[in-house]
Amino acid sequence: MPGDHARLWGGRFSAQPEEHLWRLNASFPFDRRLYEQDIRGSQAYARALERAGVLTRREREEIEQGLAQILQEFREGRFEPKPDDEDIHTAVERRLTELIGPVAGKLHTGRSRNDQVATDLRLYLREELDTLADALSELQAAALRLAERHLEVLMPGYTHLQRAQPVRFSQWVLSYFWAWQRDRERLLELRRRVNVMPLGSGALAGTALPIDRQALARELGFERPSANSMDAVRDRDCVVETLSWAALLAVHLSQLAEDLIIWSTAEFGFVRLPEAYCTGSSLMPHKRNPDALELLRGKAGRIIGALVGVMTVLKGQPSTYNKDLQEDKEPLFDSLDALRLMLPVARGVLDGLEVNAERMRAALDDGMLATDVADYLVAKGLPFREAHFVVGRAVRRAEELGVPLSRLPLHEWQLLSPLVGEDLATVFSFEASVERKLVQGGTSRAAILEQIAEARRLLERSGVPSGSASMPVGNGGDSGDEHNP
Repeated sequence: MPGDHARLWGGRFSAQPEEHLWRLNASFPFDRRLYEQDIRGSQAYARALERAGVLTRREREEIEQGLAQILQEFREGRFEPKPDDEDIHTAVERRLTELIGPVAGKLHTGRSRNDQVATDLRLYLREELDTLADALSELQAAALRLAERHLEVLMPGYTHLQRAQPVRFSQWVLSYFWAWQRDRERLLELRRRVNVMPLGSGALAGTALPIDRQALARELGFERPSANSMDAVRDRDCVVETLSWAALLAVHLSQLAEDLIIWSTAEFGFVRLPEAYCTGSSLMPHKRNPDALELLRGKAGRIIGALVGVMTVLKGQPSTYNKDLQEDKEPLFDSLDALRLMLPVARGVLDGLEVNAERMRAALDDGMLATDVADYLVAKGLPFREAHFVVGRAVRRAEELGVPLSRLPLHEWQLLSPLVGEDLATVFSFEASVERKLVQGGTSRAAILEQIAEARRLLERSGVPSGSASMPVGNGGDSGDEHNP
């Protein structure tokens, strides 16, 4: 149990905290990961105190040197926590006092753990978001490589998990690139709001010291200091926004995983997952399970739960700081840790994916060209609603006769519409179907190449070399695709 002097708030109390309360209250086991941000913030604050006349130059140098030693101890795994360490702030100040003596007690002048932890958290988030932005760009580059390698592969497109229309496999891959691009754009917007400095807000009312918050913000790399001290110590919007962003990114990763899990089954056989991202069964020697993808899917639920949990913590709090806010860190850390693993795993799966073009091609059927037939009738002057009805009747008649739609006799077609002629046969081509989708964003070859060019420009802008997007990586060979560009 801590003594009075070990606690930053012990002077007011005559009794020790009850043991279970102390254990419930202590956050050092999880907020210790903020040590670098806490120490950097304290070093900058010491310089601000010197400029404000609170510290002499010698005192500031002693504090900075002591903090530098503590930072080294943490980095090298030599920092020894004590039972009295309530949180990362207490631990650092306790160790600083051991190193330099009572002058360490001047460091907290005009500062509260309320603005200190809010600053630490934003410094941490800023760095984490930059790391995740890079990982997300690398995932996008992997998607672009996969799309380019298999440009000519056709496959069924699905709605309701039912065959819909023929598309290029690359169109499916790029659909995730654009979802991740939105995720990256949201991340950049989020980072701008994260990059606001609470330090100098004190417990809630600001500080009476002449702290130059603009200079302090610049020194710590913040865009600006917070505008309102009460808002600054309560504000956890950055945590909620980060978790919201993380949850949506995790949903996109989960959707990718679900597609690939289904397509890698023997029943589909569209793709073969790289062995490095599969595991086996402890009972059945033949199994090759898509555990990596299933974990992407499972982690999405956990991250969504973290978002809901933090918002529930926040919803009933009065102004300004309340201890409930301590509950923001574990779900945040857990979610960001998960994403740091999920993004490279998704990238590795895409880079090593084997595409079975023949199985995809074999899954195409004439019924998927029904809309093309309706378009054919529209081109001959029939209103689309009537054309839709005619083709629907034709599909039903083909089913009754037990023949593919393309083999339905011409006279059967002409009974449904006299506009149908011999030229109907030209409609029944999967290649022609995808090539007719010339609209921007469509699945024609030209439209796909346009998407790829724009995607490459976006990656170059984010610092990912454009050449990397066209370089095959891993064992992502194509099974049966003879038309790799």
